[in-house]
Amino acid sequence: MSRQVPLSDILAVHAARDPEHPAVTQDGVTLTRAQLDARSSQRARNLAREGVGYGDTILLALPNSLAFFEYTFAIWKLGAIPCPVSPRLPHHELAALAGLAKPAVVIGAQIEGFRCLKVEDPFEADESIDLPDSPVSRHWKIMTSGGSTGRPKLIVTQAKAVFPAEGTGYLGQEPEGTILSPGPLYHNAAFSAAHHCLFSGGHVVCMGRFDAEQALRLIDQYKVHHVVVVPTVMSRIWRLPQEVRDRYDLSSLKTVVHLGAACPPWLKQAWIGWIGPERLLEVYAGTEGIGSTAIRGDEWLSRPGSVGRPTPGVRLRIADASGNTCVPGEIGEIQFQAGEEGCLGFQYIGAVAGVSDGWISLGDLGHVDADGYLYISDRRTDMIVSGGVNLFPAEIEAALDRHPGVRASVVIGLPDDDLGNRAHAIIQTDPGGPVPGAKELVAFLRETLAGFKIPKTFEFTTRELKDEAGKVRRSALRAERIGPAAANEAGR
Repeated sequence: MSRQVPLSDILAVHAARDPEHPAVTQDGVTLTRAQLDARSSQRARNLAREGVGYGDTILLALPNSLAFFEYTFAIWKLGAIPCPVSPRLPHHELAALAGLAKPAVVIGAQIEGFRCLKVEDPFEADESIDLPDSPVSRHWKIMTSGGSTGRPKLIVTQAKAVFPAEGTGYLGQEPEGTILSPGPLYHNAAFSAAHHCLFSGGHVVCMGRFDAEQALRLIDQYKVHHVVVVPTVMSRIWRLPQEVRDRYDLSSLKTVVHLGAACPPWLKQAWIGWIGPERLLEVYAGTEGIGSTAIRGDEWLSRPGSVGRPTPGVRLRIADASGNTCVPGEIGEIQFQAGEEGCLGFQYIGAVAGVSDGWISLGDLGHVDADGYLYISDRRTDMIVSGGVNLFPAEIEAALDRHPGVRASVVIGLPDDDLGNRAHAIIQTDPGGPVPGAKELVAFLRETLAGFKIPKTFEFTTRELKDEAGKVRRSALRAERIGPAAANEAGR
């Protein structure tokens, strides 16, 4: 077994071998291994001066920045636990998360009732404080998730803050490789990808805010090897004019991992044709880390629509409403096997894990084929029962997003006197761009969807429907249209 290095020491270990190797770059500014190690130690001393110590949870409400990385490593150097949250959340949601996390300190936001610190840069370090010797935090991270219900919860990772001395990066990253981090660091995939890259001695090229052409420019400039994206990012890059996409050299890319949401088959096919099937890897997993599936592009071509088979050591099944295992082709709840002796590897704060006979579900529906390949239908909470028929928003949205006038779409269920619920499509269009009419979209959808799946009503907006991580707050969108109380009732 490889020796485990405390995350409190990992930067120093890599800096001792090559102090000038780049560690993090953002907006043209680069911190070397030695600089990131030194600055995170200085931040740690300042946090210790504020009373932060072993086992404390620190709420980190910062945008993507060099300071974000300085603080995460500072927190581990004190044996504390980082809990990153979106700094763009409304105040009441930040306060709700703080109420769950009970942080010793909040960094980057003002929340009444908690000790809150502003980020100073440049800053003066309190060199009079000694740091503890190689502390190991009990949990290396605590992540947030509102899920489809909109009710916030925390996901506490049970793994300690250590990393194998000879460990590799996240989802196939090579040791000491260069990755592009285009997503918000409060999102689990972006947080894990970026930090695992640093744990394994790599170079993170971080984007403060995603821009499709800038992402390609950075891949070319820094000869990026690996990138983790969500389908929203893939769509915005693909919608660039071909002459723009062809302007940049992407030959350094070895792996493009996509996860976080269903990828429309047309978009997947487009990327396979562009970068080649061997470089595209799809992963289905949850922040909870209880199980995952994976499929490479060349394998997907023979199983279009699949998210792959379970990764090594993972058991998966599809269960019906009575808890019985479904036969291949039958849609049911996707469940993963819990760990040894029922150990889940995570703990919820603000929610209860759905465990049944050692199997746990993240709330998604799907089926497997005869060879064990998994196909996702949708989240149980997103499914719309209309006139006794189950409608899956992800399928309808994938069809809508193919229309050139649709930047993004969200399909929700709204109360209907006749059908119980009706499918309602919210269409995001480009400001100043053409707006397709409802009749045009209905005609377009008839080419790919059965009539009963076509939304009954449409609305159009230029407002962003998805956050920086490509996530949709369906409960909020539903509540805006029918009122919070009715939305809660309709979502049951």
